[in-house]
Amino acid sequence: MSNRTVLKELPVQEAIGLRLAHDLTQIIPGQFKGRLFKKGHLITEADIPKLLDIGKEHIYIMELGEGDLHEDDAARRMAGALQYEGLQLSEPHEGKVAIKSALDVPAIAEIDPTIVHAINELGEIALATVRTNAVIKPGGQLAATRVIPLVVAEEKVRAVEELVASYKERHDGASPLRLKPLRKFRIGLLTTGGEVFSGRIQDKFGPAVTRIVEELGSEIAEQRFSPDDRHTIVKEIHYLRDKSYDMILVTGGMSVDPDDRTPAAIAEAGAQIVSYGTPMLPGSMLLMGYIGEVPIMGLPGCVMHDPYTSFNVLLPRILAGDTISRADIVGMGYGGLNGC
Repeated sequence: MSNRTVLKELPVQEAIGLRLAHDLTQIIPGQFKGRLFKKGHLITEADIPKLLDIGKEHIYIMELGEGDLHEDDAARRMAGALQYEGLQLSEPHEGKVAIKSALDVPAIAEIDPTIVHAINELGEIALATVRTNAVIKPGGQLAATRVIPLVVAEEKVRAVEELVASYKERHDGASPLRLKPLRKFRIGLLTTGGEVFSGRIQDKFGPAVTRIVEELGSEIAEQRFSPDDRHTIVKEIHYLRDKSYDMILVTGGMSVDPDDRTPAAIAEAGAQIVSYGTPMLPGSMLLMGYIGEVPIMGLPGCVMHDPYTSFNVLLPRILAGDTISRADIVGMGYGGLNGC
């Protein structure tokens, strides 16, 4: 904390008529945690019992020095430097400003980690973000700025502003924190498997895939069924392609068992296979390919029951307009172990 700023400690009974230097938090275990009094609150006699209830027998009254910034003002300026189209800022709260999505559709986050690291290297200030390609729902948070001490030198905040301004200059005005909105896809779904085709067992893939797709703002426009016959699967894929759906999903028959025909059928249907297999668990048997510009995916059985698989990683990126490459698949191994 700069020595130009003066904090006066006063007994709460002597602080009536003065203003708080910072937010005060109240915690009631299992019931409530939040701001009891806001920075700048004018203390009244009626406030004294509440202050004592949260253990505040003394409080700080601040005289801010030249060249220093209060935590709220500093957090607000840092977040303001990072603001970009599709983003909105919260009001400062306990020295923190949240950066949230202002979009009315889900999106994926695009974060430049080099700028995040550079800002955090400055010390006494913090920028916390989600990882690149994280799904952000409307109103969801992708980052937050915070100041660690109550007061920080303004030069630190100016350094943040200069880092972000330099980045924007090099990237046509784009912020190191951005959102890519997801498009609404109409998807064709083909469920393979003789046991489902014959009605011997109930289809579980359809409801699971539909839920995942709809949570991201897209729809399963049509679901078809096929036995474990390669020629029939190829025919059904061609049918879905001819319907001009934005994506084709094929479920079932993705293992190495000799009865599982789906991977070969997808290739025979004309798909260019990016990868059959991903270095992620669960979801290692996923197939990613393209028929022309139309993405086609072969989904492994874990999609029916595991809450987060390789399908959940790749689908949002495709909906955001990314073309999945072999390098993208290879990169999924790092951090790709999820509860197996």
